[in-house]
Amino acid sequence: MQTIPLRELSIMFIPTVYLLVIMYRWQLKAWVAVYANIRMIFQLLLAGYFLTYIFDTTQPVIIILLLVLMIGVATWIALRSFEGYEAKPYLIVLISIGGPGLILLFIVTQLVLEMPRWFEPNLVIPIAGMIFANSMNTVSLAAERFESEFKRGVSYIVARQTALDAALIPQINSLFAVGLVALPGMMTGQILSGIDPNIAVRYQIMVMCMVFGSGGIAAFTYLSLRSRIV
Repeated sequence: MQTIPLRELSIMFIPTVYLLVIMYRWQLKAWVAVYANIRMIFQLLLAGYFLTYIFDTTQPVIIILLLVLMIGVATWIALRSFEGYEAKPYLIVLISIGGPGLILLFIVTQLVLEMPRWFEPNLVIPIAGMIFANSMNTVSLAAERFESEFKRGVSYIVARQTALDAALIPQINSLFAVGLVALPGMMTGQILSGIDPNIAVRYQIMVMCMVFGSGGIAAFTYLSLRSRIV
C-alpha cells in the first residue's frame, strides 16, 4: 500500500471542518468535537510509534499490562455520560467489558487463529482493541438507555429489555449491511494489501461474530449486574 502524503491527507479534514461549523451554528458541542478530533490525531500518532515497539516485544507481561490498560480506559470512556464516577458502577462496567472481552479474545486467538504464542503482539493488540472498543460502545448505549427508561418509572425488567434491544441496533444493522452496503475495516484493509477476497471474507466473518458476541454479551452482563443494585 502506498504512503499517503500529508498534503493529500489534509484534504480529509475539509468535511470535518464543515461539520464542526454546522455544529457551532446549531449551538451543539462543537468544542467537544474539536477536542475529540485533536485527541484522535495525537493518540493515533503516538499509537503508531508505540506499536512499533510493542510488536517487537517478547515479554508477555507487557501485553498483559497493555490489555489491563485498554480495559480500564474503555471502562472510563463508557462511563463518560454518567453523572458521577462512583466505584460500584465503574466496577460493574469494568467486569462487563473485561470479562466477556477476554473470553472472546481467548477464543479468537487460541481456538480460531491458533497462534503459536498466546501473546503474539501484532495479533492480540489489534483484535483486543476491536473487542474492547465495541464492548465499550455497546455497554455505554445500554447503560444510557437503561437509566433513561428507569428514570421514567419503567420496571427494571422492561428497562433492561429496552436497553439491550437499543444497544444491539448498530450491531444488527452492521450485520445486515456488511457485504452489501459496506466492506468493513479488516476486509477492506486486507483487500487493499493484496489478500485474496475469499480469505479476507473469512477473517471478516470472524470479526463480525466476535464483535456481535462481545458487544451483546458485555451489554447483557452490565444490565444483569446493574439490575441487582436497582
